Amino acid sequence: MFAALKSARNLGRVLRIGWRIGLILIENEAFLPAEKAARASPFLRLWRRFRQRRKGAEERPGARLAAALERLGPSFIKLGQILSTRADLLGEEIAADLASLQDRLPPFPASAAKAIIEAEFKRPLESLYAAFEEKAVAAASIAQVHFARTADGREVAVKVLRPGIALAFARDLDLFRWLARLLERFAPSARRLKPVEVVETLAEVVELEMDLRLEAAAASELVENFAGDQSLRIPLVDWERTGQSVLTLERVRGIRIDDREALLAAGHDIGALLAKAGAVFFNQVFRDGFFHADQHPGNLFVDEEGRIAAVDFGIMGRLDPDTRSFLADMLIGFLKHDYRRVAEVHFAAGYVPPRRSVAAFTQACRSIGEPIFGKPLEEISIARLLAQLFRVTGQFEMETQPQLLLLQKTMVQVEAIGRRLDPSVNIWALARPLIESWLRESRGPEARLRAFSTEIGETIARLPHLVRQFEALGESWAREGVLMHAESLAAEAAERARHVARLLLPFWVAAAALVAIALALFLTR
Repeated sequence: MFAALKSARNLGRVLRIGWRIGLILIENEAFLPAEKAARASPFLRLWRRFRQRRKGAEERPGARLAAALERLGPSFIKLGQILSTRADLLGEEIAADLASLQDRLPPFPASAAKAIIEAEFKRPLESLYAAFEEKAVAAASIAQVHFARTADGREVAVKVLRPGIALAFARDLDLFRWLARLLERFAPSARRLKPVEVVETLAEVVELEMDLRLEAAAASELVENFAGDQSLRIPLVDWERTGQSVLTLERVRGIRIDDREALLAAGHDIGALLAKAGAVFFNQVFRDGFFHADQHPGNLFVDEEGRIAAVDFGIMGRLDPDTRSFLADMLIGFLKHDYRRVAEVHFAAGYVPPRRSVAAFTQACRSIGEPIFGKPLEEISIARLLAQLFRVTGQFEMETQPQLLLLQKTMVQVEAIGRRLDPSVNIWALARPLIESWLRESRGPEARLRAFSTEIGETIARLPHLVRQFEALGESWAREGVLMHAESLAAEAAERARHVARLLLPFWVAAAALVAIALALFLTR
């Protein structure tokens, strides 16, 4: 009964949303090509002709879709931001318009923010902050930010969750899950797009954003990752004034990273900034596998010392070592025009089924790379390349990789910042030497030695457990009164001795191998 009521509620919402958004989408050729439009219902044909007559005087469908998502609320804004990375589904024009979606909402009253802070810490606001600015400096779907000052004179930024936001997101995510399950059930061709996993990716992002202690932890982890590195500044967390619904960080002052004129007026070197931005992005993604996944210009500043200062750590991405290796190989393969290598890493990663043809996929990769890399360096867009790659891979049954959605979104944002600062410079070309160096270091002899020694260490660590298992087996036999002939006991003891010897022999061989490898590395230095 409850499930039926939930389905009825979701269906009602879908009808209302579909009326608003569906009519926008059918105007786009990607969703209703001319040959399909001819077979569409009379109403749809009439609507499309009506809209086409007025098209020249109005916004593009993508721009109106973005506006509709903004009106539908915070969850739809975030969904639109994730969909902006899927030009293979929506077409490049709509994807570009959705990429401009900004997570901005009118601020809620300062009195509500103060009440949330006092409820979080069960203390009067005055005991936490000596001064608290009434006007919010930023307001988004999940939280808003106020500047404040502590009793010891430190300037801080205080982020406060929006009242009732958890309930609103829970309702919308329930709708998204329901729709995704229906899509997988009744549209088999859509299963490779993994709509349920995409929604779960969005849900994980939202869940993390709902607990500001997790955002504080993300900021703290970035601080550790970039310790001693003057290229990136991360504000320090004030843990005493941080809780589930309140986050207090060191206040950051600087110039927005996309304000070229202000940066030049302040004496900053644009070329040096671009090189720094490329290195910061590379180190987060490839070196650490932990990156700021919402790098729009409103979250990045340049401080007086020329460091890139980041804020808002609610959306973070993680990549495991295998995925990082795949990405590095793929990017280097495209940059070197080695399309066979690009195809092979897709198959090796399991992203394309082995029954498909490597040669045919190589040809498809060439069809993507050559038109892009035939352009001047400053016009090359890795973000566009990835979008086209995802579109073509549908023909080869490549499944959507949800862990790459946030990365692709971030790459679009970073690339846009680079274009704004200096259209003649390609930020990925600046990062290429770093990626190649990382590949050498992560796969060279020293890296293999580290991996081998780690594996051996883990195996040795399991030995005591194995010995305890043998002892437990003997005790079990003793308790249960298992009777064995003297010859059988002797045979069993001999077998155990041989088993232990077989276990220990590889360790001695491995130890000798480690010494030999280390000696070879030392002599070749």
